Amino acid sequence: MARKASAPSMPPISEQMKAWSAALAAEIEDWPQVSQKVFFGFTALYRGKNMFAVLPRTRCIENRNAIAFPIDGPKPSVRGRLDSDHRIGSIDRNNTRWFTFELSSDSDLHDALNWLGDAYDAARAKKKSK
Repeated sequence: MARKASAPSMPPISEQMKAWSAALAAEIEDWPQVSQKVFFGFTALYRGKNMFAVLPRTRCIENRNAIAFPIDGPKPSVRGRLDSDHRIGSIDRNNTRWFTFELSSDSDLHDALNWLGDAYDAARAKKKSK
């Protein structure tokens, strides 16, 4: 009998990451057209109908201290920053490239907001395929 592949492990996040995610979500909630939805231990951030980020609420994404965001076809300046920032990782989900940003201290919150801002801007231009 064939065995089903197990779902990826999503261990609980640290109390520090919960605080960082809450701080990021609070900062972003007043941005125009932003809404938040909670699911499967994460807070999804939307600009209109387009998801532009996922913050861990109780479960981690790829590592215990990472947020994730999609940027399809980044501009050359953004691509250069993605390639040069050692805290950036990437994952492919459903033919979409998601980037992760790993936080290690409170000082990383400013850069996390900058990356979320880039993802927010990219979500504005994103076209839904039918």
